[in-house]
Order: sequence, then C-alpha cells, then structure tokens
Amino acid sequence: MTVAIRVIPCLDVDAGRVVKGVNFAGLRDAGDPVELARRYNAAGADEITFLDVTASSGDRQTTYDVVSRTAEEIFIPLTVGGGVRTADDVDRLLRYGADKASINTTAVARPEVIDEITQRFGSQVLVLSLDARRTNNPEVASGFEVTTHGGRTGTGIDALEWCRTACERGVGEILLNSIDADGTREGFDLEMIRAVRQVTTVPLIASGGAGEPHHFPPAIDAGADAVLAASMFHFGPDDMIAQVKDAIRAAGHPVR
Repeated sequence: MTVAIRVIPCLDVDAGRVVKGVNFAGLRDAGDPVELARRYNAAGADEITFLDVTASSGDRQTTYDVVSRTAEEIFIPLTVGGGVRTADDVDRLLRYGADKASINTTAVARPEVIDEITQRFGSQVLVLSLDARRTNNPEVASGFEVTTHGGRTGTGIDALEWCRTACERGVGEILLNSIDADGTREGFDLEMIRAVRQVTTVPLIASGGAGEPHHFPPAIDAGADAVLAASMFHFGPDDMIAQVKDAIRAAGHPVR
C-alpha cells in the first residue's frame, strides 16, 4: 500500500513567537505559534513541527509552556525540537503534549543519545533534524555538510554519512532541511533529497525552499515521504495547504 504524503507546516519559534528568515538569517515575526497551529490544524495540515530555533544556540531548554499550549489546540501529530539533549527531555516533551521529538545539535555532539532515546521510547518518537549546506570542503565527499546550532556552526561531517549512522542507531525519521534553499521560496534542493534517499530507508521529510504549490511534487519524486514549509504557509493565503495538496494529488501522489 502506498503511504499518503504528509504536508507539514513548520513553526520556527524564538522567544515565544514564530519567526522566519532566509538561509537561517534576517528573522522576522510571523505570529503566535498557538494561533498558527490552530489555523493549520483547521486548514488540513497532517502534522505540525515546532522548532525552538534558538534553544541550542542559547544553551537553554525548549519553551515547554508554549509547547503545551500549542498541543492543546491541535488534533494532529506534533513534533517538537530545539534544546533536546537527553532522554529525560524527550520524556518531558511527551508529557507536555508532543508526539515526537526532533534532535540535531546534541546528536551530532553525542550520537549515543539516539540509542538512549530510542531504547527508552522507540524509534517512532525520534526525528533526526538535519540542517545541511553545500560545501567545497574536500573532506565532505558528498558535498553536503552537517551544521548545528540552528545552522550557525559547520561540523565538517558528511551529511550522507551522518544519515547512515543515525539510522543505524535507530532514528525513526529524518527532517532534511537545506540551509542554502531555506526561506528562498525558489524550490527544494532536489539533489540533496535524492542523495539522502539513496542512503536511507526511514521516512524522509523535505524542508527548505518551498514557495509555490508546484514546488512540492518534484520533492516527492526525488524521494520525500513528507513535505514541510514555513514561509509560504505563514505569509500566503489561508487555503495554501489545500493548494499544495491539490498540486501533489494532480501529480499522481496520494495525499490525505
């Protein structure tokens, strides 16, 4: 059976407000996360992803109170990331209403945290958030480098090798975000999606660059099981989720 493609709005949250920039910079206010989540739930979103974008760079915990208020307003799965450092953090997020936890910076620094989380809660609760950028570093064979701290810090780690390692350790899903495409609204990085799809079998969420409904089907053709966007939903018409689903359906892919 073919699994329906999921359409996922992303709430990048900083100091309790949704923000959005270009290439992870120049952030501008996009609204209240609770209100936006409520709106997207009503508009037909399949999931919501909530990323506290300065928790890791600011060395603080996720804003649990905002997570809780967001979870209370929606009836679809909620993934929360930013500042997740331990299995206990995941436990707390689940108790505050999250369905899945997303991890990035800490997993790169201490990969065994993936084992600790998945052994305690199962692979289905853990999403690897991978912020990757193109690089000419000869040590990064694929040309795609892992970054951490909200895209602020390069690691010299090959994104494809990191995907393999994380999957072997048990992550249940990968959220692949192209820093180069992020916020540009010029389309997904299809080459990056295809490259990651070739080395992994877990569900793959494509993120970064969506600006028009017609941008989504090519990402699915490249190997994405779900598609995520922020700017075009935050600043677009109220029926944008429906438009995206119509475009995906018209291209021959099943949607919910």
